[in-house]
Order: sequence, then C-alpha cells, then structure tokens
Amino acid sequence: MASLCLLAVFPFLMAYAAASDLLTMTIPNRVSAALVAGFVVVALVSGLGWAELADHAGAFGATLAVGFGLFCTGKIGGGDAKLAAATALWLGFGSLLDYLTVASLFGGLLTLAVLGLRRHPLPGFAAAWPFALKLHDTREGVPYGLALAASGLVVCPAAPLWRLALSA
Repeated sequence: MASLCLLAVFPFLMAYAAASDLLTMTIPNRVSAALVAGFVVVALVSGLGWAELADHAGAFGATLAVGFGLFCTGKIGGGDAKLAAATALWLGFGSLLDYLTVASLFGGLLTLAVLGLRRHPLPGFAAAWPFALKLHDTREGVPYGLALAASGLVVCPAAPLWRLALSA
C-alpha cells in the first residue's frame, strides 16, 4: 500500500497540481489535502516512528509558515504555499533543502520562459486557448506550481521515506 501511494498517488497529485496551475493559475485545496491524507496512509503502513513523523511534520510546518509569510506579502500564491508544504511533508527535513533548491532553479527557468513568451505576440492559433491568454497576460503571475511539482518529482526518489517504503 505504501509503495502504491509513493509510485502512483504522489506523482499523480504532483502532475495534477502542475496541470491545474498551468491551465487555471490555481492549485485546488483538495490536491494539498489529498497529499496530506496520502502521507498519513504511507506513514501508517510503512511504520514510521515518532522521530520520523516529527521530522516530516516539522518540514511541513516550517514550509507552511514561510509559505504563508510569502503569501501574505504577495510573493507567492496560496496554492503554491500549500503545495510546497504538503510536498515537504512527504520529503521531510532530510530532502527539504534539495527540494527548495531544485524548485528555485526550475522556478527561475519557468519565470524566464514566461517573461520571454510575454515579450512576443501570442500566435493566432493560441488565441483561442483561455490558458494561453492568461499565461500571456502581463498582469498575471507565473504558474509556479509547475516548478514545485516538478521539483517534488525530481527529489522524491532520494528522500528517506521512499527508500523506507520501497524496501518494505
């Protein structure tokens, strides 16, 4: 069961969050809630001890606190803050720095790509796509959920939880 959550549920939810942010510029609360619920299942099935649970919960809490602060100052969206925290819950402190570093790199590349796209007229065929219009709009932000989700998928195989659950 833990392996199923790791190999199917987590990647699916990451992909869903990325696609949702790209297409609608929002990450539904149910995605973050499902990530938290999935982690609880994995934690119970894989037999995480109290120390490991505290490590994962601490990573979640710290990421949520920083994300909330960034949200309050208008630096990131609320969905981004919740997605980052829910992903940190799965990764724990041991992989949190890797996650945040990769997310920063991916986010920087994404931002440069979106800003570059916005410097040029939108091709006529793309004008019928609501998500392309929104992505091209200079008044809109950058769908940073793509970078957060991609980073989670890149970092997760090296995270301790994955090694524990997949060896069980």
